[in-house]
Amino acid sequence: MKRIRLMVLGGSLVVSMAGFAAQDPAPAPASQDQPKPDNTKVNKRDRDAGAMHAGKQKGNPNDRETTRQIRRSITKDKSLSTYAHNIKIITRDGMVTLKGPVRTEEEKSNVEAKAAAVVGQEKVKSEIEIAPKKS
Repeated sequence: MKRIRLMVLGGSLVVSMAGFAAQDPAPAPASQDQPKPDNTKVNKRDRDAGAMHAGKQKGNPNDRETTRQIRRSITKDKSLSTYAHNIKIITRDGMVTLKGPVRTEEEKSNVEAKAAAVVGQEKVKSEIEIAPKKS
């Protein structure tokens, strides 16, 4: 009896899934004309052997805590754009590298100041760029 119930249940599941798939056409493939994300060139640059990126951050507790404090300070500031909230923060042996785009020079200065408040100005290297205006 259990076997029959399982077979009926399994069969109805297959039928319902087939009906669901028939109603939902497959998504259209991405167009070749679709523009690349605006950070493609930056990602290529970050692959260079000497480039600082998140993978180079050590896992020691002091560096992780420094990064956490800076990130918290940046994300608490609701006046900053999403770009600024997503800035890359790489801490290695107490030295902080900031990378990525922000919307304005004011945001750049604001993010740099937040990092400097945690580790001191002399330990902050900024590679922050101003993103071009969207048209």
